[in-house]
Amino acid sequence: MDTPVAPDEGDGSPIPTEDRSDRVRAAKYTLPFVLLGITNVALVLGWGLNPIWGFAILPPILFMSVLTWVAFKSGFVSDREDY
Repeated sequence: MDTPVAPDEGDGSPIPTEDRSDRVRAAKYTLPFVLLGITNVALVLGWGLNPIWGFAILPPILFMSVLTWVAFKSGFVSDREDY
């Protein structure tokens, strides 16, 4: 009979074993994009434009930052060995 292999034994399982370090790495790489986006919103509001413009550009910035975080956390950026 085949015995199940634990994910941390190098069986190629998509379940990450170093979840904490992946989250920290993803946050470290995503933080500059978030700060750049928030700074952009602050500049738009600081220039005296209508505040709706600041809130209009904030959702795409946050959406792309979340996508970046997920990409780095899940490892699809670096763990594509099947191609």
